[in-house]
Amino acid sequence: MSTLVWSEALSLSMPVMDTTHQEFVDLLAAVEAADDATLPAKWQALIDHTDEHFAREDKWMVDTGFAPANCHSSQHAVVLKVLREGAEHGAAGDLAPIRQMAHELTIWFPHHAQNMDFGLALHLKSMGYDPETGELSNPEKLPEEAISGCGGSCSTDSTAPAEAA
Repeated sequence: MSTLVWSEALSLSMPVMDTTHQEFVDLLAAVEAADDATLPAKWQALIDHTDEHFAREDKWMVDTGFAPANCHSSQHAVVLKVLREGAEHGAAGDLAPIRQMAHELTIWFPHHAQNMDFGLALHLKSMGYDPETGELSNPEKLPEEAISGCGGSCSTDSTAPAEAA
């Protein structure tokens, strides 16, 4: 049984993000429930989804004034690297690292969503950014300098210019 279940506590009140996050939680639950024969394929489905999920968020950040190497995007890159390392272990028949990583993701994801992604959602809303169309209704609110912070708990104000963050 999954130790992470979708709930309103994970909701960011941004439907496109919430749908993607709910899909992530469901795919993670499928990994946790997988038998040894199906675990590598379920893990790969999670990696594929997460790669698209993070790429979309990274694009939104760049579109709304974040530096390409901001700490939120950097965390995405590290998580994807670890997920891919798990797939390498699985391909070699070593499934224990995947199972451990899946457990760790159930701990990491709520923190990431409630901090970094929550900050990103607030930032996108303040910019008037539509994540589905890429349209920006408040371009005058774009920061003068790229934001290098996370858009969450490790930066002060995700809508502030970099020197204030």
